[in-house]
Amino acid sequence: MPITLPENLPAFDVLSREGVMVMSPTRAQSQEIRPIRIGLLNLMPKKIQTENQFARLIGATPLQIDFQLIKMSDHVTRNTAAEHMEEFYRSFGEVAATGEKFDGLIITGAPIEQIPFEEVDYWSELQQVFEWTQSHVFSTFGVCWGGMAMAHHFQGVAKHPLDHKAFGCFRHRNCAPASPYLRGFSDDLLIPVSRWTEMKRSELEAAGMLTLLHSDDTGPCLVEDRAHRALYVFNHLEYDSTTLKEEYDRDVESGKPINVPANYYPQNDPSQTPTNRWKSHAHLLYGNWINEIYQGTPYDMAEIGL
Repeated sequence: MPITLPENLPAFDVLSREGVMVMSPTRAQSQEIRPIRIGLLNLMPKKIQTENQFARLIGATPLQIDFQLIKMSDHVTRNTAAEHMEEFYRSFGEVAATGEKFDGLIITGAPIEQIPFEEVDYWSELQQVFEWTQSHVFSTFGVCWGGMAMAHHFQGVAKHPLDHKAFGCFRHRNCAPASPYLRGFSDDLLIPVSRWTEMKRSELEAAGMLTLLHSDDTGPCLVEDRAHRALYVFNHLEYDSTTLKEEYDRDVESGKPINVPANYYPQNDPSQTPTNRWKSHAHLLYGNWINEIYQGTPYDMAEIGL
C-alpha cells in the first residue's frame, strides 16, 4: 500500500521515480481503509531533504500511510522557502488546537546539540509537544537531538559533550535480538553518525530504558522508553548515501576543522563515491516500528492515549 502525499510536494515525484508507491489525498479518500497516521515534526534546516528521507522509509511498508508535516509555531526556518512551509506544514499550535491524534510521530534532530536544552528558543513549546504525545500519539520516534531531548525531558538524562565530532559510519551491536523493533536485523551493522554530544548507556538504563543498538566507538544508538511509548535513535539510519559527504564538503568549504568521515569513503578517500551500507537496516527499523504501531494502535483514533 502507498504513502499519501500531496501531489505537488517534492517528495511525491522523488519517491515516484524511485518506485515507492505514492497516492494523492483524493485517491486515498476513495478507499475504505483507515490509514496509519504518521506526523513528522521537522526541526532540520533542510526541510525538503528530511521530508524525502523519512517519507522514503515509512512509504516502503505494505500499509497506507497518511503523512503529515508539522513545524514549531514560532520558529522561522531560514533554509527552506516560506512558500513551501506555508503550503505543506501546519504549526504544532494548529495541530494541538484541533485535538487530532496520530498513530506515530517522528521528531527529527536539529543542528543545535551543543546548546543546552533550556536555551533553545523553542524549548518551551517542544516540551509541550512531548507532553502532548502522551495523550495524542500512540508511538513517538525521537531522532538524534530530538531523541536526546525526549530522554532529557521525560527521564532527566543528561547529554555529554564529545571532545571531537563523532562523524562517519560505525559498527553497532544488536543488543536485543528478540525486540520486535529489530526483527530481521543482523548481529552487527553499520550506521551513519554525525554529532557532537552523546548520552551514556549506564545513565539511560538507570532511568529504566532499554538499549537496543550500541557501538563500542560511539555509544548507545537505539533506545526504547516503554514508559513513554517512545524510541530514541541517536544516529542516522535515514541518511541518504551522500548526506555525510555533503556535511563534510560544507565544513571543508567553510574552513571548519573536520575529519574525513570514518569508514565512509572507499579507502577513506573523499575523491571516491561513498557506498551505502545501511539502507536495508533503515527500512527494517522503520518498517518494524510501523508494524508495531499497526498491531497495537486502536482502530478508533479517539482511544489513543486513553
